[in-house]
Amino acid sequence: MSGHNKWSTIKYKKGKADAARAKVFTQISKEIFVAVRQSGPDPSANFRLRLCVQKAKAANMPMDNVNRAIQKAAGNLEGVAYEEIVYEGYGAGGVAIMCELLTDNRNRVASDIRYIFSRNNGNLGETGCVSYMFERKGRMTVPAEGVDPDELMLAALDAGAEDVIPDEEQIEIITAPDELEAVKNAVEEAGFATETAEITMIPANTIEITDEETAQKVLTLLGKLEDYDDIQNVYSNADIPEELIEKLDI
Repeated sequence: MSGHNKWSTIKYKKGKADAARAKVFTQISKEIFVAVRQSGPDPSANFRLRLCVQKAKAANMPMDNVNRAIQKAAGNLEGVAYEEIVYEGYGAGGVAIMCELLTDNRNRVASDIRYIFSRNNGNLGETGCVSYMFERKGRMTVPAEGVDPDELMLAALDAGAEDVIPDEEQIEIITAPDELEAVKNAVEEAGFATETAEITMIPANTIEITDEETAQKVLTLLGKLEDYDDIQNVYSNADIPEELIEKLDI
């Protein structure tokens, strides 16, 4: 799985650098809405909602905003109803792309997402055209500084993690979706601080992109999708070397 997180790494760096706070807060509020509608407004009994609250704290989202989003989703305050939609397609070089959206206007986003793909060297496909290339997994990260990777790996694998991927800045832990909570708790009880935790989509295989032109086209398309208001997550099987990414305008 060593190459699967290239775009998520780029996305996090990009997000920290230039994403508008309002957009981040809106994304989290939508995630809270779906989490509450699925499993109720009590974070202690709703793991997905607890992850949303953790993400909100990491983004410095005011707790008043978080509580208001929970109350709206629970029907205690007037609010907009969102539905989850997944779009699939291809980028330059045959790269597979999946987009998860939360929207209150299905017709609008269908037109907009098709336009983004077509104007950025991509093609929007039919449902199922690339989803079979991805697996739903739990994913968490631990800051690498001051951490013994072997000790972290032992704690994670003993708790049921499937893979531990060390890197200079962070250590990534992959789990089955229903094991994420247990592994996260075990890692934290062992004294390690988790930075992020989420249910995500990971490609079974990646496509290595080595030429600058194709890499630029792929990253431009992914960036345009990321910037779209109703997008929650963008997944790709592109594997672009870090040294090439540093040369590009993203």
